[in-house]
Amino acid sequence: MTGRCQVLLISGSLRRGSTNTALLRTAQLIAPEGITAALYDGLDRLPHFDPDLDRSPLPDAVAQLRAAVHDADAILFCTPEYAGALPGSFKNLLDWTIGDDHPGSVYEKAVAWINASVSPTGAADAHDSLQKVLAYAHAAVVKDACMSIPVQRQAVGEGLVHDPAIRTEIVRALTTLGTAARPNNDPR
Repeated sequence: MTGRCQVLLISGSLRRGSTNTALLRTAQLIAPEGITAALYDGLDRLPHFDPDLDRSPLPDAVAQLRAAVHDADAILFCTPEYAGALPGSFKNLLDWTIGDDHPGSVYEKAVAWINASVSPTGAADAHDSLQKVLAYAHAAVVKDACMSIPVQRQAVGEGLVHDPAIRTEIVRALTTLGTAARPNNDPR
């Protein structure tokens, strides 16, 4: 990886005590050298996706989401599973990214996800759905950076994951994703 890689971290959870969001906050804090990680926090402000609104001027929250995606070289997702699928608010966010056909959009952008679920099913349906949506959007899924890193609630304190083994895996995911990404300032 040359230059500094900007990784956008997106949680699919709105829950205040979310282990998914705690994992991404931790990723932001411990990002390895050469990677700058920024946590997106506008999921709760996005309007319901409406193709009639997907034109200039975009709703402010959508414009902010798309600007964050454009500024990133890569995106790391972490989402729970609700009722066997992606949470509705998270799917809404993904719908807004798919409508973006400008350079720097999710199209061909390096993406990965961390599955933090400790459930018996491992939230497999949510991550299968996420993979399907990202393939439809033509995102460049970095398979080696997609990981299952179960996070128990007791591993989280003050909004961060403190377990050293989990932190090591988070750094490995970020490093792998960052290596696969092309920083925005690099020629393609």
